[in-house]
Amino acid sequence: MKFKFILILLIVLMTMSFGLPKNIQKKVDKEIRETFNIETFSFTSVPISSEITKDVPSKFEDNNLFKIVDNYSFLGYAYIAKAPSKTAQFDYLVLLDTDLIIVKTKVLMYREEYGGEIGSKRWLKQFIGKTKNDYVKYNDNIIAISGATISVRSMTNAINNVLQSLKILHAKKVL
Repeated sequence: MKFKFILILLIVLMTMSFGLPKNIQKKVDKEIRETFNIETFSFTSVPISSEITKDVPSKFEDNNLFKIVDNYSFLGYAYIAKAPSKTAQFDYLVLLDTDLIIVKTKVLMYREEYGGEIGSKRWLKQFIGKTKNDYVKYNDNIIAISGATISVRSMTNAINNVLQSLKILHAKKVL
């Protein structure tokens, strides 16, 4: 019982130290639990030097790429970022397995009146299974959504940038 309490306390403290807004952190935690079918896990930030970040198309900051670990078993990575919509930005999550294959994408917070359809599970499933060697392109291998053109293009570009970045990070032995 005492061990479980300490473990939960550690997870809570680690979660608070990442600097993600609480509402975003709750959604990220929920997606990780559901995707990897686990109850408890820990995050560790993956440090990427500024020398390397200038060579990748995605934005990597101190707290947006994490290793996911459960009982000392490495499960994969979580990448959290923002992408532009028509007049604002939306937050999204990409979960990757240990081989850098996308296992889930999720729009965490959408801040516009129109275009929120990009958050649908059905549309986001198009990215599952994509690897660092894949290329996604709007209206080619990614379908359009009427009324959400800007957001669809933005999410598609964001995922493509993540995939290209993963390829570079893997080649430089960061991941």
